[in-house]
Amino acid sequence: MRKLVAGNWKMHGLAADLEQVRTIAEASRRFPSVDVALCVPATLIERAARAVPGFAIGAQDVHFADKGAHTGCVCTAMLTDAGASLTIVGHSERRDAQRESDADVRAKADAALAAGLGVILCVGESLETREAGEAIATVSAQVDASLPHGEGAAAGVPERFAVAYEPIWAIGTGKVASCEDIAEMHRAVRERLVAAYGDAAQQVPILYGGSVKASNAPEIFATENVDGALVGGASLTAEDFVPIIAAAAGAVEATPPIA
Repeated sequence: MRKLVAGNWKMHGLAADLEQVRTIAEASRRFPSVDVALCVPATLIERAARAVPGFAIGAQDVHFADKGAHTGCVCTAMLTDAGASLTIVGHSERRDAQRESDADVRAKADAALAAGLGVILCVGESLETREAGEAIATVSAQVDASLPHGEGAAAGVPERFAVAYEPIWAIGTGKVASCEDIAEMHRAVRERLVAAYGDAAQQVPILYGGSVKASNAPEIFATENVDGALVGGASLTAEDFVPIIAAAAGAVEATPPIA
């Protein structure tokens, strides 16, 4: 499977940062075995998409409604009109701070896929949940309740849909789950995907996110069922992000072909 490496700029990014977008997009061409995307703030999507035609620019969230009285929200038509080709849904920072439920996340994923947008659906557990020994059960339930199930999902699961496992306690903290823990969780996520979608789920990329950087990316990408990464702070500059893309390409090249 090709690797997918997506950057999540969160609440970072001004016009002056478009040069980083250009540099990352240009560098990504050196790694044809890796799909690369940048999910930038809504205010930057249109300018970023114009700056790098053909490169995947995404959003960090989307509303499930087509239009209406939803002050401050952005719908799928607005994202596609601005040039976005994908969106993140269900990031833990929105689940927590914005109190988004699994049902909200599922509705957003359904709407995005139906509109032709790619979707990266995030799941993950808190430190308290992991220490209580409930990480697998919690994330598995989160996957089951958040997975898109509409007409758009059925058409797009193999090609336009990915799940990102991000342990909340590892986001922006410098802490990284062990490769054994990552493999165990990604295996559980794969099982839930297969239960929902059947054999097509084998082609759904499962990304890891949580303090991914150049120094730990090779080991993470070599882990079973890790098909890429959702990268936060290290995606803000080409200097930090491109080596992660290179590590993903190295992992693809090191994977023996299926007999």
